[in-house]
Amino acid sequence: MSIEHLDSGEILSQAVVHGDTVYLCGLTPTDRSKDVTGQTEEVLAKIDDRLARCGTDKSQLLSATIYLTDIKLKPAMNEVWKAWLGDLNRPTRACIGGVELEPDVLVEIVVSAAK
Repeated sequence: MSIEHLDSGEILSQAVVHGDTVYLCGLTPTDRSKDVTGQTEEVLAKIDDRLARCGTDKSQLLSATIYLTDIKLKPAMNEVWKAWLGDLNRPTRACIGGVELEPDVLVEIVVSAAK
């Protein structure tokens, strides 16, 4: 089974495709001045982009891990998450709070999806 790498850099690839599974790296917002709602929207848009570039989309999500600097941000993040998924099936998910991320980053999300 072949392994494909998307935008492989010095320390990571944006995505790795192994067989029929796509694994995305942890994605963070570019605009760190936004609140958790804005940052989550930006990260989910990045996920849409990376999945499309790998030939899949959010309807094929398998799992997600969400890292928050403060677990009190979870309700606001969840509202964006639910709106983004709409009526789609939900992937398995873990949400971890109290994580030290890069300066001014409030949320980081890692997902995997089927092709």
